[in-house]
Amino acid sequence: MPASVARRTLLSARGVTRRYGRHVALAPTDFDVVGGELVAVIGPNGAGKSTLVAILAGALRATGGVVVPGDPPARIGWVPQRPAQYGRLSARENLELFARLEGVAEPAAAAARLVDAVELPADDRPAAHLSIGNQQRLNLAIALLAEPDVLLLDEPTAALDPRQRRRLWELATRTRDRGGAVVFVTQNLEELERFADRVCVLRAGELVFDGPRADYDTTLEAHVFA
Repeated sequence: MPASVARRTLLSARGVTRRYGRHVALAPTDFDVVGGELVAVIGPNGAGKSTLVAILAGALRATGGVVVPGDPPARIGWVPQRPAQYGRLSARENLELFARLEGVAEPAAAAARLVDAVELPADDRPAAHLSIGNQQRLNLAIALLAEPDVLLLDEPTAALDPRQRRRLWELATRTRDRGGAVVFVTQNLEELERFADRVCVLRAGELVFDGPRADYDTTLEAHVFA
């Protein structure tokens, strides 16, 4: 984390939980999103990683607890695993629409900028006809439209080739370097080791470790995927 980046709490979860009937997907959890950090959220399948990040994004209602915005409230960008766009619209048309919904000045210019930034097809193909990788990059472009303070990524590189992964991390790091924060769910240990400033480990819906990457490397939780 750059030393010049101010550390302020951008978003907090206090006792958030999610139940589906008797099944507890996420036990009561406290979690702070702090400016200037890249935070990896890891754990086995079904550990509650996507649930936590979706609650932070406001895309999933918590059964209990509360998400507390920072002061001033942070702008949030959300990149889910699945396409979150209009399949009948082109990439550019999707971006223009979401730019208008976000109140972005000059939506057409913002859409053109993001098409270039994430290297999306500039033609009129409907988003539903794009490759999975291009749909994921469109998700990222939509999340970046309003220059978010907090970027929430749910396994963002799973469908991307190596060049596309490098570009995604370049853009994510820019968010961190200007005082924002990036929280990313990952199963990729190389990405964790290369990019994470902080690591959070979930097991069976419970947060069992939350600390600096250097501390994580010396704990038993470092073998979470072993």
